[in-house]
Amino acid sequence: MRPWFAALVILIVSCGTARGLDLPETFTQGALVIGTAEPGAVVTLDGKPLRVDPASGRFVFGVGRDRTEAFTLAIEYDDGRRETRRLPVVMRNYDIERIDGLPARKVTPNTGDMERIRREGRQISAARARDSKIPYFENGFAWPAVGRISGRYGNQRILNGEPRRPHLGIDIAAPMGAPVLASAPGVVTLAEDDLFFTGGTIVLDHGHGLTSIYSHLASIDVDQDEMVEVGTPIGAVSSTGRSTGPHLDWRINWFDVRLDPELIAGPMPVAR
Repeated sequence: MRPWFAALVILIVSCGTARGLDLPETFTQGALVIGTAEPGAVVTLDGKPLRVDPASGRFVFGVGRDRTEAFTLAIEYDDGRRETRRLPVVMRNYDIERIDGLPARKVTPNTGDMERIRREGRQISAARARDSKIPYFENGFAWPAVGRISGRYGNQRILNGEPRRPHLGIDIAAPMGAPVLASAPGVVTLAEDDLFFTGGTIVLDHGHGLTSIYSHLASIDVDQDEMVEVGTPIGAVSSTGRSTGPHLDWRINWFDVRLDPELIAGPMPVAR
């Protein structure tokens, strides 16, 4: 593993031996929240059950970009005790990013393109919907590439002068062909070399609804259902799909909630 590829973790709490519930102190828009309850506890978020690891008591959830309402977290322990926490959300300010020079069809797709986009969207949604029990996320996430950050999570996008959806990942500008590495252990749930918007695209399942997505790749160097370790080369940087230059679009999701990789992995390491 490269020296700069050390995983950095934020908003993760130690399992410890204390009875009860461990949670971070703040819940920021875009954050991945990793908490710990007693093994055997039943945990619900806004009335919906969360997967709790039977050995460690770990559970996760994500705070969306536009979430403003406080969460309600409820825990029922195996001895009958109950606990409820109200978790206020810390809001952020987002910038505006302007990108020009994109092909017109990539900004305003035609009818045939839209059919393809919807079909590919269903593929990606299915890959993000997995709720596997293995907690591959427990040691955190690392940066999959090093380069200039050319696009940040949450920023409003203006494409060829047209307002579009906010960016929900991190863009890392890097040389054509630079290796892209798995940011955490996981299972390949999607490996496609030519999607309309994202070009060469890989999705990794890290357990408990957490996935990472790597887009605009020149090559796909892993197979569907393959298990990879953190730091495994999975592809190469390119400019496939909707792109104006070589870069990696890296995203982390909790089911359909888009998270901020920069919050999760910490500052980008310096290349050595």
